[in-house]
Amino acid sequence: MEFESVIGIDVAKKKLDVADWPVSFAEQFGNEDVGHKNLIKKLPKAGSCLIVIEATGGYEKGIVLALVSAGYLVSVVNPRQVRDFAKALGILAKTDRIDARVIARFGQHVRPRALAQTHKKQDEIGQLVSRRRQLTVSKTAEKNRMHSVTSKVVLKSVQKIVDQLSKEIRRIEAEIARLVKSDDQWKARAELIQSAPGVGEVTATTLIAEVPELGQLNRQKISALIGVAPFNRDSGQFRGRRTIFGGRRAVRSVLYMAALSARRHNPLIRAFADRLEARGKLQKVVLVACMRKLLVILNTMVKTNTHWNPKSA
Repeated sequence: MEFESVIGIDVAKKKLDVADWPVSFAEQFGNEDVGHKNLIKKLPKAGSCLIVIEATGGYEKGIVLALVSAGYLVSVVNPRQVRDFAKALGILAKTDRIDARVIARFGQHVRPRALAQTHKKQDEIGQLVSRRRQLTVSKTAEKNRMHSVTSKVVLKSVQKIVDQLSKEIRRIEAEIARLVKSDDQWKARAELIQSAPGVGEVTATTLIAEVPELGQLNRQKISALIGVAPFNRDSGQFRGRRTIFGGRRAVRSVLYMAALSARRHNPLIRAFADRLEARGKLQKVVLVACMRKLLVILNTMVKTNTHWNPKSA
């Protein structure tokens, strides 16, 4: 799409530095509701510009939600890519205002993909799924400590924390289930995704929360988005090993566990893995291929709105 301008926003905890490209303004706004409203009043009309924002540890969520709700096309980009872009342009100075202008130029030249239309419930389920992941990591760390503890007092303390974390995980999962059931589209999608053998509730809710693009992209793009697409590393006569990198790490972790389960319980994935093993592929390569295969199948199921069918899969 062609835009009249690209707006770059450098996000901090309490403020937003905003600049455009081509150059016409550079201003600062508060990173709270009033600041968000003032920024939207300053911006060109929705649809005439692309807004590019760096991912900044969650501080960008409020302004992203406000802009998308107001009808703007918003892209959230990796700060490392923007910094590499600035270095390629020879821009070594770094201030918030300079960063905002560089982000706008990055958007003008790269045209990163805009976020899917979202709403408050999408943000809420995303936060709940993230919280479940955080609690699960903490619980695993505490359980691992049990193996090296000999003191009964310490062991009792660790067990108490594990029990509390388990209780909190169940509470968060109940909230996630309630939120999914409150939306007919999410409820139908969760049931559809879980119809595939080896895919459970955690995988389904993670995909709903963190991959709203599921069913809207082709198999190559959805694989690259999650980070399970192998990329070439060739130069001259050198042929490097194909590797995966980038993508959405949290989703990939959940997909890894789903692929392990699907390899045992899903006949199509099991047969696919057996063929790769027969060709001498390493176990890690086989498992990543199973992750990609499962993701592509789920993407197709959502796109065509069809439940699991071994023949069509």
